[in-house]
Amino acid sequence: MKRLLSLIFVLFSISFVFSQTESIPVFISGTDGYKSYRIPAIIKAPDGGLLAFCEGRVNGAGDFGHVNIVMKRSNDNGRTWGRLQVVADYGELQAGNPAPVVDLTDPGFPGGRIFLFYNTGNNQEGEVRKGNGLREVWYKTSTDNGDTWSDAVNITLQVHRPKQPKMNPSYDFPEDWRSYANTPGHALQFQNGKYKGRIFVAANHSRGGPQKSFTDYSAHGFYTDDHGKTFHLGASVNYPGSNESTSAEMSKGKLMMNSRNQQGDVKARIVSISNDGGATWDTSYFDKTLIDPVNEGSLLTIKHKRRKNILAFCNAADTIRRDNLTLRISYDDGKTWKKSFVVDKSTDGKIDFTAYSDLVKMSKKKIGVLYERDDYKEIAFKAVLWR
Repeated sequence: MKRLLSLIFVLFSISFVFSQTESIPVFISGTDGYKSYRIPAIIKAPDGGLLAFCEGRVNGAGDFGHVNIVMKRSNDNGRTWGRLQVVADYGELQAGNPAPVVDLTDPGFPGGRIFLFYNTGNNQEGEVRKGNGLREVWYKTSTDNGDTWSDAVNITLQVHRPKQPKMNPSYDFPEDWRSYANTPGHALQFQNGKYKGRIFVAANHSRGGPQKSFTDYSAHGFYTDDHGKTFHLGASVNYPGSNESTSAEMSKGKLMMNSRNQQGDVKARIVSISNDGGATWDTSYFDKTLIDPVNEGSLLTIKHKRRKNILAFCNAADTIRRDNLTLRISYDDGKTWKKSFVVDKSTDGKIDFTAYSDLVKMSKKKIGVLYERDDYKEIAFKAVLWR
């Protein structure tokens, strides 16, 4: 009997380990009316369910065109996923860059409220950079764990500085911002310290006409301290070409923003540190450990500590192509990355096998990774035991 029980335990353990390491398809290109799915984002809803968002691209893989924000839900920690739900639709034009976050500090919504920030656009990025188009910033909310969503709220005038008087006379700022995009990936809410409750959304913009090596781009962020009633625009990162960004809460009220280097001269991530909750940036530097092929990355606080928060970072850890998706763990607020786990990679190294990703904390020992896989054929989910 003891031997039988031991055998059963071993088999269960093997099954358990396998279930934590297999890749589960969530969005498969060519299904549910969309030829392509890209730009994943994921959060845990107040009721514990996982909500996976992405761009559903109707006509193909291109960034611009008929693009909706879609969502699926998992009630069993990512093992299975429910029906596809359209959350944001801008008609034949683009609704993209989903940046969800859960607000758990609003006394008006004691059960929690989900914010979904996103962008709309009426022309492709290259034309918007030339001044021939407009990108706007919106959000929706849900108070029932993503089942239904509020009407959209336009916050462009508060967090963007476009000079587009012909398209909209109210958009006439001297800064002349043109292209604009949230994150990609989740936004964050401060859990501790002076800025507890603040919702911060990492973003980027281009300024003026297109410049060589994409130096017209800069990363920035915006935030709200009153649960979406008003928004404030943070300072831009002082590094030309800083682009798609992700952020995480550090210890002692600090904020880290981690950005893509669109110039591509240094194949590593740009790290910026703020001591005032993302209003300004004290320093920016390249983290040479976080190599990057000019791609997207995801940053997440997985444990809050008084001295040093534990952070997780995920990206395609390669300098040539989008592949070798790697999860890294830092025990000292991102100064060093002591642990690393290969989430997924190709066997031949010839295609963009793993690209954009986003992270969600599932438990004390488990992190969920939602990521683009197999040359953008699908967006998959994998749970990783990090300790």
